[in-house]
Amino acid sequence: MQNFEILKNLEARTLEAERGGGSDRVDKQHAKGKLTARERLSILLDENSFEEYDKFVKHHATDFGMQNANFLGDGVIIGHGTIYGRKAFVYSQDFTVFGGSLGASHAKKICKIMDMAINARVPVIGLNDSGGARIQEGVNSLAGYGEIFQRNVDASGVIPQISLIMGPCAGGAVYSPALTDFTFMVKNSSYMFITGPDVVKKVTYEDVSHEDLGGAKIHTSKTGVADYAFNNDVEMLLKVREFFTFLPANNQETLKSVPIPTCNDVDDIDESLNTLIPYNSNTPYDMYELVEKVCDERKFFELKPDFARNVLIGFGRIKGSTVGIVANQPMYLAGCLDIDSSRKAARFIRFCDAFNIPIITLIDVPGFLPGTNQEYNNIIQHGAKLLYAYAEATVPKISVITRKAYGGAYIVMNSKHLRGDINYAWPTAEIAVMGPESAVEIIFRHEKDQQALIKEYREKFASPFFAALYGYVDSIIVPSKTRYHLHKALELLRNKKVEGIWKKHDNLPL
Repeated sequence: MQNFEILKNLEARTLEAERGGGSDRVDKQHAKGKLTARERLSILLDENSFEEYDKFVKHHATDFGMQNANFLGDGVIIGHGTIYGRKAFVYSQDFTVFGGSLGASHAKKICKIMDMAINARVPVIGLNDSGGARIQEGVNSLAGYGEIFQRNVDASGVIPQISLIMGPCAGGAVYSPALTDFTFMVKNSSYMFITGPDVVKKVTYEDVSHEDLGGAKIHTSKTGVADYAFNNDVEMLLKVREFFTFLPANNQETLKSVPIPTCNDVDDIDESLNTLIPYNSNTPYDMYELVEKVCDERKFFELKPDFARNVLIGFGRIKGSTVGIVANQPMYLAGCLDIDSSRKAARFIRFCDAFNIPIITLIDVPGFLPGTNQEYNNIIQHGAKLLYAYAEATVPKISVITRKAYGGAYIVMNSKHLRGDINYAWPTAEIAVMGPESAVEIIFRHEKDQQALIKEYREKFASPFFAALYGYVDSIIVPSKTRYHLHKALELLRNKKVEGIWKKHDNLPL
């Protein structure tokens, strides 16, 4: 009988913990179009795979009436489960308990699961829905954030870290997502900012809404903080499950190949690529077409699609193996590199390098974007970040020059001079210091027959055969066989290993 009472007590406490802040607060959460912390985990993780820890933890604060407001779990759910059978550690903030605010016990739970993830070499996913630091706990809340940030830094480059912003994320709370590898948001229900609209209005007299200050649209198109924004909680969680399959568990794991349908074999030749490049070198074309046609089943998981659209980044697969793809987009700013696109691509390249993901670069770049705005905002140093990322990367690096590769931008985009492993060019490639028109205008400014000189320069110096003559291009390939050549290159470089010079750490031009 005594054992029966003990079990009944456990069941009652379990139910109490799983109720969160109670049915009224759960209803309010649903009324905002948001799922609860537990509902989110039930979608993100495989069915019946979640194992929870610290379900019965409470806060220990006694000021401001906190001793009369105790909820089991203290506003965050932690544990581990699987996504398509692959292990993941998770924490999910519960907005129904103290608005998901972070106190000492709340922070200790998050730190505990992060420590376990680091030690087990398993990715960690944080579901953020919090009002920020718990004011009633004072400096203990700030200390909790500091402990989390330290673990974000310790885990960086060791295990993938993913942040899902599923509600408010303000003040010090925003730095943890900023330190993680990928950040996803929900349109119209999630936001991130250092100081909220009320403080902004009081200090700077600016009247701005939550959405305009730090909503999903701002962070996916203007700041680049977020990698993607989804329409609702369910769509986000399902897409993150798909995204998770592209990532290795840690920096020592190589992803196993995923079986692909035989109809999508790498030996397929896509004749449409032979006519992708327009006859007029100034006419834009859509680089998405090439990106999708080299990926298995034409599936490309793009990141930051609305930010710095002159460069595309994301994950795909070639014969089942994950690859990171970086590509200039001629449809936007003619594919020029600028401050935002340099930062966007550089961070992605560094992630791929940290986690042994081969990098494929598709190049059509006429140069860096000119203008006072770019120069005054330090295009020199931001552009150097991209150069540094490519030069530093030791994973397999394969590139295809489809059309233009001019000047410093040619060097920066995974050129042979930055230890690109295999560099292909299409017959339509133009590799030179600058475009033929600009070159002739400088060299032969006093000559009358400019058109003839432009033609001569294009044929002699801008041709891919000139670069191939010096070994700067390994092979000039038929566009329709691009996927085939990329697969062969990946197979060749599968066991690539580079021993670098010992250093404590590098000094990236931040």
